[in-house]
Amino acid sequence: MKCIILGATGLVGQQLLKLALIDPRVEQVIAPTRRAIAVHPKLLNPIVDFARLPMNADWWHADLVLCALGTTMRQAGSRQAFFAVDHDYVLQAAQACKKAGTPTWVYNSSLGADAKARSFYLQVKGQIESDLAQIGFTSLGVVRPSFLDGGPRPEKRIGEAIAIRIAKWIAPILPQRYRAVSTNKVARMMWQLGIAKTAGLRVIESEQIYQLPETS
Repeated sequence: MKCIILGATGLVGQQLLKLALIDPRVEQVIAPTRRAIAVHPKLLNPIVDFARLPMNADWWHADLVLCALGTTMRQAGSRQAFFAVDHDYVLQAAQACKKAGTPTWVYNSSLGADAKARSFYLQVKGQIESDLAQIGFTSLGVVRPSFLDGGPRPEKRIGEAIAIRIAKWIAPILPQRYRAVSTNKVARMMWQLGIAKTAGLRVIESEQIYQLPETS
């Protein structure tokens, strides 16, 4: 089995990469990134500019894609730049995979994703979900986690860190849907969806992710 991981340098993407590389069913992991990552015998690491993706590259053909590609408004610097990363880059990669014959796509979205949401962030997540559904993958999985808890990030996200701390403090009285979920659980849920290859669309909400048991 061949697996493509998009966003392999992020917190969820790093967890996905670990899962794929240790799985004996996986022959090759393709992880296109902007900068080189650690070498592994099973890893193909094309260095790409996501604004100019090589749409006809042979490595777009795989058995499944796990997409954790995304940024933040602060990192992007503007709504236009954020939309380019979280929508355009994702959609272009999906189109390349579909054209190459890859049947399964799993996307890391967000709790509350809705193209009609008041939040621009959630609008973009909802729009890309809708656009991915139009591409025609045999199997399309979408996970919608709440706040991601994956330990310290390379860049500071003060607002997110405060929200996670508050969410943990009030977790006993907070519905599971709104509790912070570990990046490990998000990655494992995405991996399960990808391996299952269930035909049609499957949407997994944050409470379902939260209920996964912890693992080392």
